[in-house]
Amino acid sequence: MANREALRDLQNRLAERMQAARTQARGTAWLAVECRGLGLLLPLQQAGEIFPLVPLLPVPHTLSWFAGVANLRGGVYGVVDLSAFLGLGARAGAEAQREQARLVALNAAVGLNCALLVDRLAGLRNAEQLLPDTNPAADVKPAFAGQRFRDADGRAWQEILLGELASHDQFLSIVG
Repeated sequence: MANREALRDLQNRLAERMQAARTQARGTAWLAVECRGLGLLLPLQQAGEIFPLVPLLPVPHTLSWFAGVANLRGGVYGVVDLSAFLGLGARAGAEAQREQARLVALNAAVGLNCALLVDRLAGLRNAEQLLPDTNPAADVKPAFAGQRFRDADGRAWQEILLGELASHDQFLSIVG
C-alpha cells in the first residue's frame, strides 16, 4: 500500500514539474523513462499526459510491439510497447513491473492518439543535468533517435524525438 502511495506521489510531483517546465522557457527538458534498463529521454514539449497502466484491448493482425488500444480520459489511444518497438524485447508480465509501468501519451501537437508503454518513470532531466555523450555508439541510428547524453553518475541516456517517431514509417505501420 505504501508503495502505491509513493508511486502516486511521484507521478503527481512529475506531472506538476512537467507543467511548470512547459510554462517556463528554461531550455531543454525531458521526461526520463526506462525501458528494459535503457534510459530514454522524451522531450517535454512532445510528451503528453502520464497514465497508470490500464487494461489494453488487443488488436488482431498487428505487429507484436503494438500492445493494443486503451481508453485514456475518454479518448481511444493506440499503445506501443516502446521496449518491443526498439527491439529490446517485450515487457515481462511480473506484477511488480506492471505496477511501475506507465503510459506516456504523445502531445496532441504531434498529431497521433498514441501512448508509449514504458517500464518505469525516472523523473525529469534538464540540459544542466546532462552532458553530451562524447563517445556515442558507432551504430546507425533511426531518425527519431536524438542525442545521447550522460548524467553525473555516468549513466547513458538516449533522446527519443517523439515528433520524428510519430512520422516514422515503421512506427506508423502496425499491421503484421
